[in-house]
Amino acid sequence: MVKGKNLSAGYGLKDWLYQRVTAVIMLIAIVVLFVFLFLANRIIDSNFISWQQFFSFTFVKVFMQIVFMSVMLHAWIGMRDFWMDYVKSYGARVVLYTATILWLVGSLVYSVKILWL
Repeated sequence: MVKGKNLSAGYGLKDWLYQRVTAVIMLIAIVVLFVFLFLANRIIDSNFISWQQFFSFTFVKVFMQIVFMSVMLHAWIGMRDFWMDYVKSYGARVVLYTATILWLVGSLVYSVKILWL
């Protein structure tokens, strides 16, 4: 039996399900934002104040933070699979994994800053 280094996830079905669930969450967010855009243009004057008021509700902030976390998980699974499929060098894959994780965590931290601070 040949032993070798492998950075395989080994979570095929679970990751497939994660991507589908996060995609549904993102779809719901897109529909909610389009409904708000439609209503903002038809019913109220669409300006910075209306957007600020919409995002001042705690449930909107919590929902949008869940959406951002879904985007990060969705992106991580997709990029990890991409690196596993197309980068054969173990060292290069580790560097790319690390860079991807740092970028995604930085994006998540920045989303917290945007929504909550």
